Amino acid sequence: MAEETRDQAGIGRRRLLTYLVAAPTLTVAARWGLGAEAAHAAIPSSPRPSELYDVGDLYKQACEPTKNLVLLEVAQDGDAWLWLHRMEVGQGITTACAMLVAEELDLPLSRVHVPMRDADPALLYNQLTGGSTAMRTVYDPIRQAAAEARARMVAAAAHQWDIAAEQLSTRDGMVVADDGRTATYASLAVAAADPGLSPTGVTPKSAAEFRVIGKPAGRIDARKMVTGQLEYTLDLNVVPDAKPCLVHRPPTIQGRPLRVRNDAEVRAMPGVIDIAVIKTGVAILAETFGQAWDAKKVLRVDWSAGTVDGLSNEDIFAKLEAATVPLAVPGGLLDTIDAEFRFAPVSHAPLETNSAIADVRRDHAEIWSGLQTPIFAQQVIAEELGLPQDAVKVHVVQSGGAFGRRLFHDGAMEAARASKAFGKPVKLMWTRVDDMRHGRMRGPSFHRVRATLAAGQVASYEHRITQTKTDFSHGLGELITAKLSAGAGNYTYAQSFFNMMVECPYNFGVVTEVLHEPEDIILNTAAWRSVYSAMVRGAEELVVDQIAARLGKDAYKFRREYLKHENVRAVLDKVALEGRWGRTMPRGHAQGIALHVEHRSSCAFLVEIDATDPRRPRVYRATIAADVGRPINPLGIEAQMISGLTDGISSTLRAGLHIRDGLPLEGSYSQSHFARQKDSPRDVKVFVMPPSREEPGGVGELPVPAAVGAIACAYARATGTWPRHFPINFEVDFDPFPTD
Repeated sequence: MAEETRDQAGIGRRRLLTYLVAAPTLTVAARWGLGAEAAHAAIPSSPRPSELYDVGDLYKQACEPTKNLVLLEVAQDGDAWLWLHRMEVGQGITTACAMLVAEELDLPLSRVHVPMRDADPALLYNQLTGGSTAMRTVYDPIRQAAAEARARMVAAAAHQWDIAAEQLSTRDGMVVADDGRTATYASLAVAAADPGLSPTGVTPKSAAEFRVIGKPAGRIDARKMVTGQLEYTLDLNVVPDAKPCLVHRPPTIQGRPLRVRNDAEVRAMPGVIDIAVIKTGVAILAETFGQAWDAKKVLRVDWSAGTVDGLSNEDIFAKLEAATVPLAVPGGLLDTIDAEFRFAPVSHAPLETNSAIADVRRDHAEIWSGLQTPIFAQQVIAEELGLPQDAVKVHVVQSGGAFGRRLFHDGAMEAARASKAFGKPVKLMWTRVDDMRHGRMRGPSFHRVRATLAAGQVASYEHRITQTKTDFSHGLGELITAKLSAGAGNYTYAQSFFNMMVECPYNFGVVTEVLHEPEDIILNTAAWRSVYSAMVRGAEELVVDQIAARLGKDAYKFRREYLKHENVRAVLDKVALEGRWGRTMPRGHAQGIALHVEHRSSCAFLVEIDATDPRRPRVYRATIAADVGRPINPLGIEAQMISGLTDGISSTLRAGLHIRDGLPLEGSYSQSHFARQKDSPRDVKVFVMPPSREEPGGVGELPVPAAVGAIACAYARATGTWPRHFPINFEVDFDPFPTD
């Protein structure tokens, strides 16, 4: 059955808690507790990469009440449809989840379809995509649901042939009897929906039985991507009379429109249908985006003040440094290594800018957009429109990148506001300049570090981080607030979240890492990929190299000696071996090595850099090893490691935002200097380690901190200078676009 014929609007009418039989097809969800323990018997328990109670652990607990609301259908043609309650933003989870279904149902991967699920308040917190938690939270429930579907197919065939279910097996979308008889899932789909069936053996497979999980698989959406068939939000023709809409934005961050000075002139322009003042700017509705763009350039608007008017990066860093919490160990009395670091703001810069379709009527509304927190978006949009939540239907659309950006529903909210103001449906798009200057960013941060040495050992390690406040006013923030409010003690909300994400992986005596986020610097921030870890661990790995040098030890061997966890040593050893650590390099070239532990996973990077010209360094070789627990799709993990390397190259060497007089100067990829193909190493080897435990760990954010650390250490070794400001080369070598 073609994807466009799926009645996604009908999913809500077929919602279930245990399993649902909905003729003419079989729809099931996980019935938890039916022999699930057997699925974990293949690999003995092993030490975790980290004992830190992390965001993934908290999120799994939050999902517990609704974890069995997996919606899986076997259609009359025998294909399986999984309505995924997570969002695909390019990270490959639709493929990984399809692999789970294909494994348990014994179906070819090509016959598993994974559309996004509409916002469903019954899922509570269980429809949030973020924090590298997707596969950690859906691994067991999806397998359980698919195992039940398989058991019902077997039960239907057993009833039809009047034989015991134990005499049947499944393969290639068929039930197979010991005597050679076969029945396709297509022929059994209706019978399997009989509520009178009592399936047995509803148990996910053991690891020894896996034939799909753990094997490299190409993405199920790859062909559509490369042929232009994959539909993103603005490709949809779901509301035929929706017109293009752009928003004219203020000249400073979070400025607000006061009045339009040339209203009549703009309305008279060709193709302009209407203009309306909304909270974030002036919306322009036109027949084409080009005509809306022309009108946008002509608009003259009076604006309120923004939140950082008059401030530039240097002003913000001065404020951050002044607000930094003091170190505990006094300097000068003992042998200490001191360092300070600055990390500039960085745009999320997903390839697909913010976009949304909205059709707001008097008594209901319908929204289409890429949303990592769709239930929260539905709640606040309904409140904004003055409608009951169930009168606002929110459709989640696969998106072209996020990196934390789509945790916020800015585009969907603007589209809803514009549609309400115009009384017409809209297709709203942010321009690239909008996204760079008014989109979300990783806020700038200042770091002060002191390592204290005694008797040839590290006695203490202190790290003080002062960063502009990271905005968590979305579903993830709501979740954490609900779960931690009773037990945070004297910690602030931000420090509580920080403590669940960042861990020093070394035995460095007394370790204290303290985050402070001043309230008086307000930027459009969000959780940029790896949130705090890319900066904190990147800086830490540079200091580790300095400590090793002070103690006269090899950087790799020093790390190995001080690591807390044995399986982290395994990834470090792997890159040192495969990357030929310590080999002789030409002048101006060097290796850098670093690791990271988070999300119940670990990885190590060894990079080689050519910094013969320190202002134009280039990473030309990388060796990467990752232990992610149970790997589901090694190709997907490899892609995540390489993309993390690209983000590390970008944010360490050149990419960032210059805030000047209250607004970023950068307005395009070329101006923010994200790594291009010519900046990427041609020689990259990724080694996915064998399963170290049964369940998968997180992958998406894991590689960035190790990449940042390895690249920074390589640059320091190649140039003989310790970088302290990131990106390292951060000049304004472009003419900024106009601000009004």
